[in-house]
Amino acid sequence: MKYYIIAGEASGDLHGSNLIKALKAEDGDAVVRCWGGDLMQAAGGTLVRHYKEMAFMGFLEVLLNLPTIFRSIHFCKKDIASFDPDVIIFIDYSGFNLRIAEWAKKNGYKTNYYISPQIWASREKRIEKIKRDIDTMYVILPFEKQFYERKHQYPVRFVGHPLLDALAQKQEVDPQKFREENHLDGEKPLIALLPGSREQEVRKMLKLMLSIIKDFPGYEFVIAGAPSLDRDFYTPFLDNPNVGFVLNKTYDLLSLSKAALVTSGTATLETALFKVPQVVCYRANWISYQIAKRIITLDYISLVNLIMGREVVKELIQTDLDTKNLRSELSKILDGTSRQRQLEAYDELERKLGGSGASEKVARLIVQGLSSS
Repeated sequence: MKYYIIAGEASGDLHGSNLIKALKAEDGDAVVRCWGGDLMQAAGGTLVRHYKEMAFMGFLEVLLNLPTIFRSIHFCKKDIASFDPDVIIFIDYSGFNLRIAEWAKKNGYKTNYYISPQIWASREKRIEKIKRDIDTMYVILPFEKQFYERKHQYPVRFVGHPLLDALAQKQEVDPQKFREENHLDGEKPLIALLPGSREQEVRKMLKLMLSIIKDFPGYEFVIAGAPSLDRDFYTPFLDNPNVGFVLNKTYDLLSLSKAALVTSGTATLETALFKVPQVVCYRANWISYQIAKRIITLDYISLVNLIMGREVVKELIQTDLDTKNLRSELSKILDGTSRQRQLEAYDELERKLGGSGASEKVARLIVQGLSSS
């Protein structure tokens, strides 16, 4: 059968690649065409467009790039019609994917959504579009099933979180070899800096994160370079001998780090699953933040706190994110009770996520759904 998969970010590329592998294991004749990244291509998908071309962050940035987005939507529709897939699988990336889903449903395509749009965080009225345009929704967070089924009477499938699959495949890292290969200090404990994957946010977050390095001379701060950005982009941030850099090796870095400063997003959950105490950081364009503040209805922004339903990791948001607060919160998680409380909560968090095998479950359900239709 033919599968058309659309992912628009680095995390979607990771989960999409594992889904492609699972689909090919489940369906020996699977032909996959996709929007995503290098991982999805390496897994056997024919890459139509790379997510780097669509990496726009925040309301203002999206508005400024609307012509590019609309051209991509038009191209995507034509490409789907030419490929004529048995099913379209959307992975997160709701602004783009829900527009394609509306067109796809009107044109008779089977529509599946893997990794729900975060309508529980903002613009909840999008549930009506999902009910209308999505045949089957696969959710990965435990509270999402209750949100859809109890609040909106829309049946969904909870499959567990695919990050557990990605971590299960992770090979053990040789600490000495990792430090040597990446020109890191041989003895200092590492503090991971995960500033995001989009150029605008990385520039903003790294300037703040690096403002505290002089206060922690006994540690080496290591920037986790995103695959969506070239190495040269990070050069201006590497002029301090106490700052290291690794490219596309975030999991290896986390496995060896004592603490982390993390831009809000999937990375907060990844950091927690590696059992690394963290401070969550978020600062947006002022206009984007003012808009978001008025439509987002959540008590927390990090997935860790959302899943746990309480503050496990400290969130420094907008004006609270400054050098003083960042220094204070990092100090708390390097030693003492704050560090221990986070680590204990991480164990509970992992149990809540429902175990491994999400990619295989979704692939099996998709293939079964196609076979029975």
